[in-house]
Amino acid sequence: MELRQLESFLAAARIGSFRGAARASFVSQPSLSARIRSLERELRTPLFHRMGRGVRLTEAGEAFLPFAERALEFLDKGQEAVRQTLDAQHGTITIGSARTIGTYMLPPTLDRFQRRHPQVSARIRTGRSTDVLAMIVDGVVDVGLSRGLVHSDVHSIYLYDEEIVLVTYPDHPFAETRYARISEVARQPLILYDPSSTYFLLINQACREAGIVPKIETTLDSIEATKRMVALGLGISFLPLSAIRGEVEMGRLTPIDMAEKHRVYLQTHVLVRRAQHYSPPVLAFLELLRELHGCDLSGVVGKAV
Repeated sequence: MELRQLESFLAAARIGSFRGAARASFVSQPSLSARIRSLERELRTPLFHRMGRGVRLTEAGEAFLPFAERALEFLDKGQEAVRQTLDAQHGTITIGSARTIGTYMLPPTLDRFQRRHPQVSARIRTGRSTDVLAMIVDGVVDVGLSRGLVHSDVHSIYLYDEEIVLVTYPDHPFAETRYARISEVARQPLILYDPSSTYFLLINQACREAGIVPKIETTLDSIEATKRMVALGLGISFLPLSAIRGEVEMGRLTPIDMAEKHRVYLQTHVLVRRAQHYSPPVLAFLELLRELHGCDLSGVVGKAV
């Protein structure tokens, strides 16, 4: 299977015409048609319905299409990796991030990185931690920032612990003493973020270990919305410390201390796919994380492209 065959197949699929695809690819129509026929012989099935002036994909063509697109995408990434070896200060890094990390931790880190490497273009993709792991495994992103997850094809390197803090509105009774027992929390209406998240599961686990059933009144898919509802007095919540600093400074939210054994921490990790070599932008980003968090990157850093 040749690169020109895939390029001709994708052009015809996109344009819906061999003639138009040939024109867009700067080749003759007979040449493009020959490439596609050769690909069909190799796959032992027609990929297009020929319909006079146009073409459309067969069922086999539709099935083959995403794999052809991904093959060319990976080839583009390979070409980009080679270009990056020519100049460590240029290139692209694609970062996948869990949503909370991407909202509160990543922006200042990325700002510092781009001040050091202004010619490196950074692309960001967000999702749940499981989504970030999948993006790393599939090669969609170069570096991931997520909760601690394990996969045989991925280096998962500990960065720091994110404390999950009980917060109330300033006039709540807990705010007077700045302290609450877990049994008292069980009687309060709780507003929690993302019931499918690791954060939510850890809070439920802490409550079960304390022998209580939390009174969950509301679940939301936005930390910002959760903070606003707590500030309005509609309930209390457990939120990442990094997410509430601004509201605490402005007096809109009050952090509440709890017994040591009931504190909840989320580990934050950096993920990279196991490989023999890494591009200079990826290594530069990992070096910055090591400076900021003191993480052990001995198994990764040093494997430059």
